[in-house]
Amino acid sequence: MTAAPTTPTALGEPDPFTGTDEQRRASLRRMRLVATGLLVLMAVVYLLTHDRAGAWGYVHAAAEAGMVGAIADWFAVTALFRHPMRLPVPHTAIIPRRKQALGRSLEQFVSTHFLTPETVRERYRTAEVARRVGRWLAVPEHAGRVVTDASPVAVTLLRRIRAEDMAGFVADTLLPRLRQEPLSPLAGHLLDAVVTDRAHHGVVDIAAGELHHWVRGHPDEVATILHARAPWWSPRWLDDQVVDRVYRELVDWTAEVASDPQHRVRLALDSYLAELAADLQRDETTMARFEALKERVLQHPQTVTAAVAVWEAVSAALQEALEDPDGRLRARLVEEVAAFGHRLESDPVLRERADELGEEAVAGAVSRYGAELATVISTTVDRWDGQEAADRIELHVGRDLQFIRINGTVVGALVGLTLHGLSQLL
Repeated sequence: MTAAPTTPTALGEPDPFTGTDEQRRASLRRMRLVATGLLVLMAVVYLLTHDRAGAWGYVHAAAEAGMVGAIADWFAVTALFRHPMRLPVPHTAIIPRRKQALGRSLEQFVSTHFLTPETVRERYRTAEVARRVGRWLAVPEHAGRVVTDASPVAVTLLRRIRAEDMAGFVADTLLPRLRQEPLSPLAGHLLDAVVTDRAHHGVVDIAAGELHHWVRGHPDEVATILHARAPWWSPRWLDDQVVDRVYRELVDWTAEVASDPQHRVRLALDSYLAELAADLQRDETTMARFEALKERVLQHPQTVTAAVAVWEAVSAALQEALEDPDGRLRARLVEEVAAFGHRLESDPVLRERADELGEEAVAGAVSRYGAELATVISTTVDRWDGQEAADRIELHVGRDLQFIRINGTVVGALVGLTLHGLSQLL
């Protein structure tokens, strides 16, 4: 597998915070060699310039001080992770001995300065999450992947909802809630919206058409009904003529109702529904009658059974549709997800609202669970062996700590050179 590209540092080394463990180990070894090489260089120069007069005295003093600084800083860096030269010197191997305290301190530092609602809010705002999600969802392949991955989960959830669970929910939660809430104003408002949008005209078209087809296709049944309403003293031949005439008028009338959108019956129905919608919202008598009807329906022993039967039918249909990868429901869901992605990317109002909701959700989660999330640090460090913790930490920061040794060598040499010069002047 090809390693992920890493960000080079000033010295051309991979960034220890983004590279792989092998890259970090190689980088740490190279930096150790550089720091140790400077120490060896100082030792060689120190030996070569020993007891030499003149300007070599300055070089000798610089090399001597550079060795002292290099050894001191080597000891300081090494003491963080292990005992230098395996000698149990006090206050060395600090990380292996105090890994638990370090883990708790790091946990507190992260929870105090990073996992805070303010920090998360600021980062979430600058990340433009809604725009990125919208741009990603707008691609049909991505929308299809979302629907494909979510469909098995939805099917599993639907299957886990048993009939007895739904019955308990309807009987113990839904019906008591419906009894408490006055539904008449809501029903009136919905009916008013239906009438205003003429959404019921499609149902009226179907009903009128079916009524006409039934009347035309069942003359015997219609004749039987009409004969039953005839007076006993009327002659049979007269009844037959009247029934035949009424039947033909009834067929013509139903045909007119079915074909004419502006028929008086349809207009009367629209007017009735509009008045009913208004009465359901404002007329106390109508509202009381509706609530009484609601109470009778909710108290009926078959209400729960009917609700569960409807749920089972809907659930079975949804499961079957979701399991069909080429079905219309899945295709429709993909279209809707992609369309939502387009709106989320292009509509600034929707995007801002989505960002606000996401920001509140993330900030609330961090505020409530941030401290618990940070405990992952201390619990993970506690599971590590002391030396394992030291090795892991050194793998990430040890390379940069080698600069302390390099700086100690250089600064020590400069200080030694300066002190030797001052001693010569004095």
